[in-house]
Amino acid sequence: MITLDGIDDIKARVGQELGVSEWDEVTQEKIDAFAEATGDHQWIHVDPERAQQTPFGGTIAHGYYTLSLAPKLTYELYTVENVAFALNYGLNKVRFPAPLPVGSKVRMRATIASVEDIPGGIQMATALTFEREGGDKPVCVAETLVRIYAG
Repeated sequence: MITLDGIDDIKARVGQELGVSEWDEVTQEKIDAFAEATGDHQWIHVDPERAQQTPFGGTIAHGYYTLSLAPKLTYELYTVENVAFALNYGLNKVRFPAPLPVGSKVRMRATIASVEDIPGGIQMATALTFEREGGDKPVCVAETLVRIYAG
């Protein structure tokens, strides 16, 4: 795990990979819970029998389920110290280039893409790449924005 020690340290690490998370197993139970929480019960995610008839051969994770793993997997990679606080600010880009079948394992890579000064702190853009074990393409690529305020 990397410790980002204040704003100057973050600025010095632009372009650096922050690490790669552990593998996280995608289960039907997790997908069903996500569907329940979001109200997205589209059958390709929650109906294993019907989904067997698709080219995927079974249910696949919601794209937003994959993206929702970002906080959990980020906590495995780095911490930020010697700042007042940090807030999610949004996303610049999100794409889901490949499906994430139930029963797969997924992990995330993170790289500091850019840092820009804002009043009271910085805005950090982090490039996230979610990989499926054994997959040849990422299942999600996203650029997240976090505003970090000086302590």
